[in-house]
Amino acid sequence: MQYKSVQGVKIPEIGIGTYRLYGRECNQTVTEALAMGYRHVDTAQMYKNEKEVGDAIYSSPVNREDVFLTTKIWHTNLEHDDVLQSVEDSLRQLRTPYVDLLLIHWPNDQFSIQQTFEAMLTLRDQGKALNVGISNFPMGLTREVVEEHRIPILTNQVEYHPFLAQFDLLDYSYDHDFLITAYSPLAQGQVTENEELIAIGNEYGKSAVQVSLRWLIEQENVITIPKASSKEHLEENMDIFDFELSDEHFQQIDELDKTKRLVNPSFAPNWNE
Repeated sequence: MQYKSVQGVKIPEIGIGTYRLYGRECNQTVTEALAMGYRHVDTAQMYKNEKEVGDAIYSSPVNREDVFLTTKIWHTNLEHDDVLQSVEDSLRQLRTPYVDLLLIHWPNDQFSIQQTFEAMLTLRDQGKALNVGISNFPMGLTREVVEEHRIPILTNQVEYHPFLAQFDLLDYSYDHDFLITAYSPLAQGQVTENEELIAIGNEYGKSAVQVSLRWLIEQENVITIPKASSKEHLEENMDIFDFELSDEHFQQIDELDKTKRLVNPSFAPNWNE
């Protein structure tokens, strides 16, 4: 496993995403991932699987302090006291006294960002959330958090794959010392159908999936959390550290159409803010 460091914190470049993993399948997948060498696990209140994720980590022979664990506060729980209470519930489900990273899952203009972060920073001061951050925040809202509220976010977790650009956020992250965490990095499986990615992979003896993940982590401030539910896919996602994309191939992926947003719920922010 390879790591990226920001603000003195080391985070594995590849994690296991758990969205839409439930019950026994979720427990078994996380258990298998940890046994395979994964040390970064991502969950959320909305995923309804914190218990299964927590049970898997608790039962694993891997020490808790060696696992980078993220959970996210759902966008209806952002009132100050709801943050405190819902995170206590999350910690109980996760069977851990702390998470390594606590994120606002989606922005919600019905709540004061300042009050939400006051609660999150209280949890950080109590040692219950070692780091804080945001998810699904477009450029304008990210700038508000970082510059107006002066919140030391560790990451902004956003949809990011070869068919959706996040270059503005990435450039901003370099100047303000935080990471971009790429979710849906395989475009919900669509990278496997792209002829250019397949052709690039063939030159390295790798799959389009591996080429896509490699393109992401070769960007200086990017880590990624692909979901996988089979041992084969867990291994495939991890097996990306023995090759590097040429400048030509990297540029070729950069130049793919970058306008395909796949995650856009009714409560999503204005992405052009």
